Amino acid sequence: MLEFIQLLKQRYQTVLQQLDKKNPQYLDYQQRIEQLLHGEAFIRKGELLDNNPDFPLQIAVIGPTQAGKSSVVNLLLNANAAGVSPLAGYTVQAQGFCHSLTPDDCDGMQHYFGRFQRLEQTELRPGRYDCYSLSPSPGASALLPACVCWDTPDFDSIDAADYREGVIRTIALADIVVLVVSKEKYADQSVWEMMKAIEVFQQPTLICVNKLNEGSEPVILDSLRQKWLQTRHAPLPTVVPLLFQKAPAAPNWPQSASQAFSELAKKVTRHKHVARQQQLLSRYWLDWLQPVFAEHHAQHHWQTLVDQSLAQAVKEYQRDYLNHPHHYETFQNALLNLLTLLEIPGIAKALGKTRRAMTWPFRKLFALGGGTPINPNQELGVLNQLGEHLLIQIADRLLEKTETEPADSRWWKETAMALRQKRGDLLQIYRQAVTDYHSDFQQDVEASAQRLYVKLQEQPMILNSLRATRVTTDAGALLLAIQAGGIGVHDLVLTPLMLTITSLLAESAIGSYMHKVEAELKQHQLNTVKTALFEACLKQRLYLLPQGVLSPTRFNISEQQCHTAEQALKEKKHGLRLL
Repeated sequence: MLEFIQLLKQRYQTVLQQLDKKNPQYLDYQQRIEQLLHGEAFIRKGELLDNNPDFPLQIAVIGPTQAGKSSVVNLLLNANAAGVSPLAGYTVQAQGFCHSLTPDDCDGMQHYFGRFQRLEQTELRPGRYDCYSLSPSPGASALLPACVCWDTPDFDSIDAADYREGVIRTIALADIVVLVVSKEKYADQSVWEMMKAIEVFQQPTLICVNKLNEGSEPVILDSLRQKWLQTRHAPLPTVVPLLFQKAPAAPNWPQSASQAFSELAKKVTRHKHVARQQQLLSRYWLDWLQPVFAEHHAQHHWQTLVDQSLAQAVKEYQRDYLNHPHHYETFQNALLNLLTLLEIPGIAKALGKTRRAMTWPFRKLFALGGGTPINPNQELGVLNQLGEHLLIQIADRLLEKTETEPADSRWWKETAMALRQKRGDLLQIYRQAVTDYHSDFQQDVEASAQRLYVKLQEQPMILNSLRATRVTTDAGALLLAIQAGGIGVHDLVLTPLMLTITSLLAESAIGSYMHKVEAELKQHQLNTVKTALFEACLKQRLYLLPQGVLSPTRFNISEQQCHTAEQALKEKKHGLRLL
């Protein structure tokens, strides 16, 4: 699941770079990236807790700019550990301070932070955001149990986008969250957007209202309560007011809140992390995958379009060849093979050699002229023409889709461009497949002739009559003309010999059997063309065409990847660990 969430986040980031900031999707995608960052970090925390059940308590101090977060961290630690500055955005990396424990007690921390590098606090630099520090606290505090207390960057400044991922990772890691706001900042929208975003973590929370003036507490605390109830479903947590102190004096922690963190630590429920993780993912799942599902939907439409075009091509093949009274020649080919089988045993071999010798000058003449026969095969011509027409038809349908489906117009335009680029290769592959099919199918034609011949052997009188017809001069002239290229097989039916043989077969006892063989051969030919050419050769290649579009505007996450991730999400409901 972690790998899938990371993949989805990366695709969102890539697509976002291609969008104009005025595009309505821009803000939506930005928000989803942040949600994915929350999801990724929370999954990482689940892995951390699985591998390190005794991982120390984590407390994150968060808040907007100049709310006094670093000052509060120092107050809680009873030490000057966090750097303090009157300048906004002074802290830009997460800084952890180990209270009553050492950094060595935090085994697994680096794995949790992933690509973020751990540095010493003194090595942190303003322009370096992909890092964090983990240091021992120099003092002891009566306010905190053994824990890591984190000072975090702000989440509301202009520069916060640069280091927001570090903030999110630190918040997700926390068992307890301390929200620090000032009297100027507590009502900011950014504060409550963040609190709403992390509500799914269900972390015990404490609010520090810093820099309060005496007498202003009731008004600000009442307003704060209203903001909380408008944003969160849980009751208002403990609120600790910190009165304004002139520098360099530090604020005083109220005695009434001295046990606040001990009480909050009792509310930490790490054993529920699994359920909360599943709730977080389920909450955003459909929104996150909306553009991915849109691509799947377009892919299904594309496959339907391909299926419809291929089905139409099959109908045209039946109309223009199989059922055409002048073009269909396959069964005549079978009868031509039957003629060879009917030759009188003993002289067939000699006749064959004589025929080849007689036709050699004609065949040589055609070869010198380019090898093109006077009457090319009708089926090859029909199939090649259908392939070209099919791709033209699909290209036209793609252009229609770009106009009729504006929401996915870019997807259709890119697919149309891919088809235009691949059209030559597809046609070349298809034409070769047509040639291979036609050559291979001759075995089926010969098999049909063999079936007729075997049946004829059961009728000696009919067989002898056909053999008598076969040895006429008309047969020799006919075969000479066909093998020399003077006439095509489709002209065979018009010759006196074939008219005689066809009549004898049709009127004989095996007439119905001959029609059966012809019908079966035609049906087999239809199925073979449909399977070998339109499905095996074109269908799969056309299906995969959009998936080969390497566009930065596409997510290109397969349905199988989504299905696997969704299965892992559903398994979570039954207490199984997300993989």
